[in-house]
Amino acid sequence: MDNSKALNIMENIKKVIIGKDDVIEKVLIAVLAKGHILIEDIPGVGKTTLAKALARSMDLSFKRVQFTPDLMPSDILGVNIYDKETETFSFKKGPIFNQIFLADEINRTSPKTQSSLLQAMEEGEVSTEVGDYILDKPFIVLATQNPIEYQGTFPLPEAQLDRFLMRLSIGYPDKSYEMEILKRYQSIKSLNSLEPVANKQDILNMQEEVENVIAKDSILEYIINIVNATRNSNELQLGASPRASIDLLKASKAKAYLSGRNYVIPDDVKGIVIPVLSHRLVLSPSSRVEGKSIEEVLSKLINQVFIPVI
Repeated sequence: MDNSKALNIMENIKKVIIGKDDVIEKVLIAVLAKGHILIEDIPGVGKTTLAKALARSMDLSFKRVQFTPDLMPSDILGVNIYDKETETFSFKKGPIFNQIFLADEINRTSPKTQSSLLQAMEEGEVSTEVGDYILDKPFIVLATQNPIEYQGTFPLPEAQLDRFLMRLSIGYPDKSYEMEILKRYQSIKSLNSLEPVANKQDILNMQEEVENVIAKDSILEYIINIVNATRNSNELQLGASPRASIDLLKASKAKAYLSGRNYVIPDDVKGIVIPVLSHRLVLSPSSRVEGKSIEEVLSKLINQVFIPVI
């Protein structure tokens, strides 16, 4: 299995995102699994730079929209314009019609505007009064939100969170990496110099290869057991959905592909569980009172699930 194109994309992004190899790998896993990504982090850690570097490395169209309370669905999807001469409506496409769409601070806009993304994320199309429009593939939504600043925000509902294949956090860089960032500040600033190392067709081909990665029944059972553990835990009020099971399988296949294998092993599943499931779960009231985190509860559940032998 030739995963060289995928590895080239990772190496290219590392030129501008320093010391965050694990995050870059997970972003690429989401892309190969045809998933969308929620980046929950503080300002200034490189979320926009990461999205731009991803788009440039894959030679895909990119658009960033700053989400604000007054943003309307038409500002995202597009608007119908009436032509007096023909007495018909024509549709002017909005920024969602880009292959990589960055929804910056998505929780700052109203639920009505947030929900306008649902059909695009789930079905890859936009419906209007004029007609239905298919979005160009590959289509990836990267959304960001600040986990600290809650004033004036509209938390994403569970139905929308479930549309994101994974939730990631870039985090602060280590001291040695931050030194490197300062030294290379000028080159990092000039993202325009980043050359593509893949194209649209390469991405579509890799996504198809990922779908063909083999997952034996024992792996499927392992995924089901992990998901069921979240549903039966007293520490969780809301467990993972069937969509979460599918996303965990897709992400595990993509992780196997990046490792150069055409089959999934338990470590592929285990290594991707937390970013795929954590944002879909809700702690029970008692767990919140005890100060537990989703990641802490999930890690304990994973360790209790029997790991199959392949």
